[in-house]
Amino acid sequence: MGEHLTLPVPETLYGNYAVALAEPLADPAALARDHIARHTAAPLRDLVLGMLGSPMLTLDQRPAPDFPPLPRDLLAAYGAAAPDLEAITSAAHLIAVRAAYRPGRPPAHEWASRTVAGALGAIAGAPVVDVFTPQVLTPDHLQRSLPGPDGTVRLTDWMLLPHTAGPDGLFVTTKGLARFGLPELQTEDVPPDLLEPWGRVLNGLAHRVLDLWLAELPSGALTVDIPETVPVGLQDIAAAQGARDPTSREVPVHLRLAPGPVLTAGVPDTLAPVCTALFGGRPCR
Repeated sequence: MGEHLTLPVPETLYGNYAVALAEPLADPAALARDHIARHTAAPLRDLVLGMLGSPMLTLDQRPAPDFPPLPRDLLAAYGAAAPDLEAITSAAHLIAVRAAYRPGRPPAHEWASRTVAGALGAIAGAPVVDVFTPQVLTPDHLQRSLPGPDGTVRLTDWMLLPHTAGPDGLFVTTKGLARFGLPELQTEDVPPDLLEPWGRVLNGLAHRVLDLWLAELPSGALTVDIPETVPVGLQDIAAAQGARDPTSREVPVHLRLAPGPVLTAGVPDTLAPVCTALFGGRPCR
């Protein structure tokens, strides 16, 4: 077994959002441009306006039946409020917001498309759907997730941790790392009493892996190597939440590249020791 995993680098990444409208908007690009110019601070404002005036970002407004239906059941499962679901179901028109950009810093495809979709949603009083997750973004969530003047974001605002039950425990996977060009993380057979702490570990691990990936991502690279064993600590877990933790305690987590591709993180026998090492000797609940 080698010491590194070789991950493929996508040529282009895409941000995709939908705005569900009761009535069509006249010249949505002009409306979005004016709203962003007045309500978005630099440097995000300049990045978004630059992309909005280029082929890298497109707006496609059509009658709702002309688009594939949005996944109402999944949106509900991921927390959509009943009024938003009703607005999506009854929408006469949709605006598809799509942006393309290369992998790396900043993730301009996501920042720009989410900002434009949020502007159009605010103008129309309409729900905004993150097609990737899929998830309805409340105005507070959407605004909180966008970068501030220093360009930092909370990774947890761009990622979900869905889980499903299996015969030997829970299957937990990230849903969001692919936005940045990475495989998602997954862990199989997670004991139910470790779901919450192991979810925190996966958030921190995702933050650390994303940092490693971006640091090793030269322009034009077709592959990037990351370590097979990645340290994850309380500082990573806090950083994923947009917070800080002065504690330097961390533990190694082994990664394995599985078909898909996805990164399998840890094995069942190691989960409880990792949680105990990070969070203390109390039961990891």
